[in-house]
Amino acid sequence: MKPIAEALALELGQKQEYIENVIALLDEGNTIPFIARYRKEMHGAMDDTTLRNLETRLNYLRNLAERKEEVIKSIASQEKLTEELEQAILAAQTLAEVEDLYRPYKQKRRTRATVAKEKGLESLALALFEQDGSDPATLAQDYIDPEKGVETIEDALAGASDIIAEMISDDAEIRKALREKMEKQAIVTVSAVDPENDSVYRLYYEFSNPVSRLQNHQILAINRGEKEGFLKVTAALPGLEGQALVCRKALKPTLVVSAFVRAAAEDAFNRLIAPSVERELRNTLTDRAAESAIANFALNLKPLLMARPVKGFVTMGLDPGYRNGCKVAVVDGTGRVLDTSVVYPTFSQNKKEEAIRILTAMIKKHNVQHIAIGNGTASRETEAMTVEMLKNVPGVSYMIVNEAGASVYSASKLAAEEFPEYDVNLRSAVSIARRLQDPLAELVKIDPKAIGVGQYQHDMPQKRLDEALGGVVEDCVNAVGVDVNTASVSLLQQVAGLNGTTAKNVVAFREENGAFTSRSQLKKVPKLGPKAFQQCAGFLRVPESKEILDNTGVHPESYDAAKKLLELCGYTKQDIAAGKLSELTQKIEAMGKETTAENCGVGVPTLEDVAKELMKPGRDPRDDLPAPILRTDVLEMKDLKPGMVLSGTVRNVIDFGVFVDIGVHQDGLVHISQVCNRKVRHPSEIVQVGDVVKVSVLEVDEKRKRISLTMKNVPKEA
Repeated sequence: MKPIAEALALELGQKQEYIENVIALLDEGNTIPFIARYRKEMHGAMDDTTLRNLETRLNYLRNLAERKEEVIKSIASQEKLTEELEQAILAAQTLAEVEDLYRPYKQKRRTRATVAKEKGLESLALALFEQDGSDPATLAQDYIDPEKGVETIEDALAGASDIIAEMISDDAEIRKALREKMEKQAIVTVSAVDPENDSVYRLYYEFSNPVSRLQNHQILAINRGEKEGFLKVTAALPGLEGQALVCRKALKPTLVVSAFVRAAAEDAFNRLIAPSVERELRNTLTDRAAESAIANFALNLKPLLMARPVKGFVTMGLDPGYRNGCKVAVVDGTGRVLDTSVVYPTFSQNKKEEAIRILTAMIKKHNVQHIAIGNGTASRETEAMTVEMLKNVPGVSYMIVNEAGASVYSASKLAAEEFPEYDVNLRSAVSIARRLQDPLAELVKIDPKAIGVGQYQHDMPQKRLDEALGGVVEDCVNAVGVDVNTASVSLLQQVAGLNGTTAKNVVAFREENGAFTSRSQLKKVPKLGPKAFQQCAGFLRVPESKEILDNTGVHPESYDAAKKLLELCGYTKQDIAAGKLSELTQKIEAMGKETTAENCGVGVPTLEDVAKELMKPGRDPRDDLPAPILRTDVLEMKDLKPGMVLSGTVRNVIDFGVFVDIGVHQDGLVHISQVCNRKVRHPSEIVQVGDVVKVSVLEVDEKRKRISLTMKNVPKEA
């Protein structure tokens, strides 16, 4: 473990002791959320993102070490392992370097060099490759053997050339040098398969860029265009630089025989090395772009899941549509369905008036306070109808909700189990209403890929994307905490230590025995053993418990520390519920953090976390975020004028800019150059999904439905 821990400490800029502790914790089966929250003393308070990066790199380095062992064992079995080769393999930093060193010893498919070796020409090739001044034709004379298919000197030399070309191609040093040069200086050139055939890839029909300046979104767009048959792509060094590099490495200068070896080296480059290294470079670029896109997707997903909920209000969900009408669902403050309907506001003026009457009656009957409108088909018309209706229903506001994935959820087995009495269309209206009330609780029911806050998600390595997004969902759920007595199976299975089976068992136990009245009662749930309890207990809230700590983020293992802290500061548990602990941190400071932590039997980070929880029991961290924009009126594109300043909600952050909902149904684009007054590498340095921002209109193109916005020099109060 030590060499890997040492490498990770250097790479991540963390103490080796902390890295070793995290590795041990992971190997013991602890989850990332549990380690991040309840083992801070052991890792120096790394956050969940750093811990997940550590875990990913740990797996890579362990796979690398395993592959090195396999390669060394394979070469040793061939009795070709030298001490120098073994040391080179052990020193390799990447899998690519290991595979380069292994290449000459791999069992190959039948090649031209293999055929030449079968003809007995290997010793000729080795003699020629010595480049000692001997005449190639003279050396080849002794290898003519018609029975083996070597009838002339030319045949012998051609076979020897094939062997030398493969030897040069298999040279790890040459490949590494060429790969490094390609990664720095190669030019990616793109052209159209059919220039007359217009497509979304026209931007790349005549495109050339150095690898070093190629943007990740460009790489993904080019790959997709190539895959769909619109683009041809090459990646190569300028001129003959690649060929020259291979020749420099392979040739001994000034000797007569070098002309023959030069020809073999050029053949090695053109036929064997260049196509292979180009593939590797393209794969490296794709991997880099994919990792960036996945990271960007995860970055956008987190604030979407952590959006501030609009809790406790009766909410109407509208799932707009043309042919099948607008589906309606009213849910109470806890998300329980009160009423459903279908209206047809887009069919005619009469139908629109009828829809307004029906919806107004439902609003008054159930005392609806907020309306959530899905942003899909017919959303604009539904929003216009809602605005017209709200003129006669004061006190009610609406919000456009991202409905991505709602149809996936409504047609799922999970939705059928949750709402067996409703058809698919009405389920999506329920989901839209609940997304406004508690985005996290509703969105965990949907495959994160279907939420769509990124770019090119369908082109990503799906396993890696699932891992990354699954980690984000898990981190968000555990950061907020879960009410064990109201949470769905979907939400519970994201809690650290629980899985699909134990989550179902928690719900079954709840339904059979009534609401949980303590955290310790979780130990009675079938298949929820001591390790699972340790991992999940701190993230599950039990509001009905007589033990107030059961409704906080304080882990049961720290209950004694929490009680000791209260005692030291002169408080009782009743003071927690009464909110009388506002001076707790000042008292701790006065006594000294280190001394207080020692007296409580915990480290300073745990002490600080316990104090935070005691001061705000049952606190939802999302409540500290900006409130979502709830509207009562609507703008149209024709109302927009350059220079107009508006408030908007960030809907998506991608490599080249930010999409902002400014209330006109069509999101506007803030190009990366317009995000702020300084140059930024990525818009995520400035904003994230869900942020409420002030923007100014730059340009409106009604025909193409494009709105250009800027965040530069926009007054904060407008």
